[in-house]
Amino acid sequence: MGRKIKSILIVDDEENARFGLCKLLSQEGYAVQSAANGYEALDLLRRREIDLVITDINMPEMNGMIFLRELNRHYPSTHVIMITAFGGVESYLEAMNLGALDYIHKPVRLEELKSVMEKILGAPRLVQVS
Repeated sequence: MGRKIKSILIVDDEENARFGLCKLLSQEGYAVQSAANGYEALDLLRRREIDLVITDINMPEMNGMIFLRELNRHYPSTHVIMITAFGGVESYLEAMNLGALDYIHKPVRLEELKSVMEKILGAPRLVQVS
């Protein structure tokens, strides 16, 4: 039985950043989808199972923190990594309290991202039981 290809969703309003991450992660063997904002991402999540979401924090319409709240409400077992070019301790703590598993600063270094992804995707998903 072969290893299941992990599916990744990149959510970033910056087209170049989104395209670059998609290309790099596709070359690493992941099945990569992308969305330009939180609304597109939630729509995509309704239609397919995603193992990991990598989302920017600063986006128009629905910022990454609001998206993370919605993601946790509807898809609590989906892993999330937040990325940002801005942000300090407060946004880090908020993201972690909302369920993000890691927080990476832009520009994203591929080796750092791959290391974080391997740790997350190698761990079993935890689902809260109500």
